[in-house]
Amino acid sequence: MSADTLEKSRESELPAASEASARVAILCDFLEEKWPSMDLAGDMLYRFLTANHAREIVASQLRPPFNPRLTRLPMFPQKIGSNIDRLANRFLDYPRWLRDQLSTFDLFHLVDHSYSQLLHYLPPDRSVVTCHDLDTFRCLLEPEKDKRPRWFQTMAKRILTGFQRAAHVICVSQATRELVLRYRLIPPDRLSVIHVGVDSAFTSLPDPAADAEASQLLGPVAEREIRLLSVGSTIPRKRIDILLRVFTAIREEFPTARLIRVGGPFTEPQLQLARELGLEKSISILPFVSTTVLASLYRKSDLLLLPSDAEGFGMPLTEALACGCQVLASDLDVFREVGGTVCTYRPVGDVGAWTSAAMHLLRTENSELWRQQAKEQAARYSWEENARQTVQVYNRVLSLKKAIAR
Repeated sequence: MSADTLEKSRESELPAASEASARVAILCDFLEEKWPSMDLAGDMLYRFLTANHAREIVASQLRPPFNPRLTRLPMFPQKIGSNIDRLANRFLDYPRWLRDQLSTFDLFHLVDHSYSQLLHYLPPDRSVVTCHDLDTFRCLLEPEKDKRPRWFQTMAKRILTGFQRAAHVICVSQATRELVLRYRLIPPDRLSVIHVGVDSAFTSLPDPAADAEASQLLGPVAEREIRLLSVGSTIPRKRIDILLRVFTAIREEFPTARLIRVGGPFTEPQLQLARELGLEKSISILPFVSTTVLASLYRKSDLLLLPSDAEGFGMPLTEALACGCQVLASDLDVFREVGGTVCTYRPVGDVGAWTSAAMHLLRTENSELWRQQAKEQAARYSWEENARQTVQVYNRVLSLKKAIAR
């Protein structure tokens, strides 16, 4: 069967859309930016809108092709070229491409708030944006904590003013909503909380193929090896410095402990700190991995460490719980909201408190009761439910638009 025939076969299995179905554009990040959590949000929303709501919503997942201007030039510094290309594609190419889509859709849903400059080119009464955190706007909201050059602040302001044009903003947690309200960015009647989901691949059940691939990536295992896991980016708020210092203290008690990093390499200052602490040979930095392999890594790990000083939701937390991996996280409102009582929390940046908690967890075997409670906590977050509640937001926005038109 050809690819075209297969695609037509899949389409024929979907419920037929009615003439009254709303045409919704799911606007996604450039894949070249490599933000797995943002890509996942767009992919899962599209999947469940298509699977469960095809009669009322005709969803299309959109992103223009990425134009690599300077990164194609071998003599141009790659990091500088990559950043310039990202800005050019976000602020020039994407808006230009978007203009041709305006008449095709009834509603536009931007799945990543950091792309909100696009909302300057969209009809505000037909636009929805998902807000994952306020990191993008920190240089404007808390300039003393996030000092940036004027050009960066100008860019952030362009994104923020676009964000504020949206007809409705979906926050991924109550904690994020409260921050939006605290800074008076969006009125409360234009805000909703819809938690992101946990992929069904994250389970405590074995997956032979994924488990074999994960084992190959990890390589030889030391006798009585302790595995600590870190998942996510290495941007400043992730507090990799605390992660490394806690890991150093843990290795004094457990010399065979290994830190497994998933989500991108350390920055040069982070690598330098790892070298200074003598950790280089004890850290395994893995490439971006598939969902099933990541699930296997959770299952193979003894403890997930989340030392962030700020988060919007914390996908690794729920993923780890679904796989039966213990979690030690910063004592943030959002982590307590998402992780409930099955996670262990310690103050941000308190290396001593973190080390003591980690030691206790590593010495304590997971009980069946804890595993069941962790599974139940993770099960509260469903992409199916995320899509269902998102459709309710779409209907609300479209109904309001019709009412105003009358």
